[in-house]
Amino acid sequence: MDPRDFWGKSAKLWLCPILLFVACLGFYSNVFSLTPRWQSKESQSPEAQQLQESSLQPESLPLSECDCHLDTCRIPEVPRLIYPKAQVLKPTRVDVLVMTPWFAPIIWDGTFDSAVLDAQFRNTTIGLTVFAIKKYVVFLKLFLETAEKYFMVGHRVNYYIFTDRPADVPQVPLGEGRQVVVLEVRNYSRWQDISMHRMEMIRNFSQQRFLHEVDYLVCVDVDMKFSDHVGVEILAPLFGTLHPGFYAAPRQSFTYERRPLSQAYIPRDEGDFYYAGGFFGGSVPEVQRLTTACHQAMVADKAKGIEAVWHDESHLNRYLLYHKPSKVLSPEYLWDEHMLQRPPFLRKLRYVAVPKNHAEIRNR
Repeated sequence: MDPRDFWGKSAKLWLCPILLFVACLGFYSNVFSLTPRWQSKESQSPEAQQLQESSLQPESLPLSECDCHLDTCRIPEVPRLIYPKAQVLKPTRVDVLVMTPWFAPIIWDGTFDSAVLDAQFRNTTIGLTVFAIKKYVVFLKLFLETAEKYFMVGHRVNYYIFTDRPADVPQVPLGEGRQVVVLEVRNYSRWQDISMHRMEMIRNFSQQRFLHEVDYLVCVDVDMKFSDHVGVEILAPLFGTLHPGFYAAPRQSFTYERRPLSQAYIPRDEGDFYYAGGFFGGSVPEVQRLTTACHQAMVADKAKGIEAVWHDESHLNRYLLYHKPSKVLSPEYLWDEHMLQRPPFLRKLRYVAVPKNHAEIRNR
């Protein structure tokens, strides 16, 4: 007999069982890999389970996959409320842009219902950060008094005061669930350095405290006062505010950093809006990411001997260009009545500049 005939016929007899066995093995291995881990966890101690689960988590996520916030992970139940019905064919504002191209709402008067939003955010704690370095402590009293009247009324608030003069922080009567937290920091000889180091300090304290104490951070300038309602309508994973001097300007006139050597560089054919450095925020993890990125960019610039044209504001605009904010605040939330004429579509002025002598305040 030809050996090739023998092996050819025999192969038909044993090849089929082998293939069947391999197919079954693959099927059962997939089933066992998909079996819930509780079968093995039952025999583990709680400490071993926790160690195993933590080992499966990524050390660091560039986005928000591991964060859970009020408006990103769950929809809160609201109590029964009586409020006007929204009219689909009758928009409340037709005179201004109310939505960005990436579907982020632009917050204007008339575009939200405070009662509904207050119910949604009723269990939220907000941190408000301000820097009162050197003589800027003189603005704290008016800032805190007006914040108590207009800022997040009815909600829990931590006022985080960064200052080199803790003894000069004024005592202001506070509502229930609201407190002043003084964070002593160093000062710098130049006001530009103070401005740029804000990002570093917010980043550091986000890790040390804010992540454990508040849900959202609102980062503002202290030489201002609240003059109308500023509430939870501003809260989002990440938000920025339209600069009052550039909200209607073409992108070519934005004062972005235009030198390619800088980490804050933005080409002239790019840009959505020009955002103000004096009012931004979001969830604590997102603000931590923003401030970390801006601080690292400023460190890189310093190593190359370059300083962005508008310091931390330049780096903020670069970050928000490539990390689109989930809400944008209109100029109602940052205005200077002494330098700008109020347009008719600006129904409210919510946070306004206080008159001051910049040279005197900044250099002492």
